[in-house]
Amino acid sequence: MAAALASSLSLLRTSRLALPYATRCNAFSRLSLGSLAASFAPLRPQRFVRHITASSNEEAAAKAAVDTGGPTIFDKIIAKEIPSDIVYEDDKVLAFRDINPQAPVHILIIPKLRDGLTQLSKAEARHGEILGQLLYASKIVAEKEGIAEGFRVVINNGPDACQSVYHLHLHVIGGRQLKWPPG
Repeated sequence: MAAALASSLSLLRTSRLALPYATRCNAFSRLSLGSLAASFAPLRPQRFVRHITASSNEEAAAKAAVDTGGPTIFDKIIAKEIPSDIVYEDDKVLAFRDINPQAPVHILIIPKLRDGLTQLSKAEARHGEILGQLLYASKIVAEKEGIAEGFRVVINNGPDACQSVYHLHLHVIGGRQLKWPPG
């Protein structure tokens, strides 16, 4: 069981925060720290290979994506037609866990009403309020997730930045030491 849990949370393996984070998670509550650490060690090389594959898949998806202005998968998540792990919601924004996390904490925050805001480069003065609300929601999410002392907010804009869903969204990433420069 420990090996299966470890492989499903591959990004925790190399984090210096992995063991404290793992002890907070219900899925790891029955495992000893020794068995948890032992199960992470043999899996390290696989993480690197999967990361390269995931990066090239993201690049391919971004290059294939087109900004049509039409409905996106995020519209289905907002309408609750597709299940998601929601961590925060108010009348203007929705925050949920990324299905392909790049860190132990990886949350997407989206405006509920797109209003032509498919990417940041399309922002107009009228979008000022929702852009501020998205950033404020990032702070709330970071506090709820226990990463308020160190997190990153990322907005991918266009195919060269690997934007694959044309509904403006913020990535809140944390729970491990983040590197600089990021890309």
